[in-house]
Amino acid sequence: MKKLWKLSPPNKELQESLSRELDVLPVTAQLLINRGLVDCDKAFSFLSPDLRSLHDPFLMKDMDKAVKRIATALQKREKIAIYGDYDVDGVSACALLHLFFREIGVETLTCIPDRKAEGYGLNIEAIKRLALKGAKLIITVDCGTSNAEEIIFAAEVGIDCIVTDHHLPSDGIPPAYAIVNPMQKDCLFPFKGLSGVGVAFNLLMALRAELKKDSSFANPNLKKYLDLVCIGT
Repeated sequence: MKKLWKLSPPNKELQESLSRELDVLPVTAQLLINRGLVDCDKAFSFLSPDLRSLHDPFLMKDMDKAVKRIATALQKREKIAIYGDYDVDGVSACALLHLFFREIGVETLTCIPDRKAEGYGLNIEAIKRLALKGAKLIITVDCGTSNAEEIIFAAEVGIDCIVTDHHLPSDGIPPAYAIVNPMQKDCLFPFKGLSGVGVAFNLLMALRAELKKDSSFANPNLKKYLDLVCIGT
């Protein structure tokens, strides 16, 4: 079947101005215009991003609840489990959290389900195993939004769940302690296109800010983990 391409009409005047100011090709300038990046400073920030220009992670719904619950777990020395999806996004997010917690002196349990035997997301047998190992808090990465039954079971065996995910909620929101997912309708976070590891990185930014109040914990430089964020993204 022959495709009919519909191209946005070029804005020659704006295109020439952006091309000159940013020292980019006219076609690049037009692509920026098509994305709505017509302001020179915003276009430059898009082409040359800086960590200081990232959105405030606390704009994400339930981020404050998630951070306070994790801080409580750290203070009480509760066992924390990180539960990730089995794809690159989930594995890199799981590694990201595990390495951060290790650097602040906290060893975590990690669980990545078997793709064939256990499938996607939380499963009850894995929760039972984590409970036997003493887990009191499960942080999911790249999964959990569709796991209401499993999250209810976790609560029944004394485990709180913090969901960090980026998948579109379908049949309502599970009753987790906190759900950090920019795809929730009432989430005010401006960018909805984060990967699972992107959501996990925002959690660490928020948690790091919270832990600065407690001198007993290290204060890791999050830049060292950006390779994992890039791979997962």
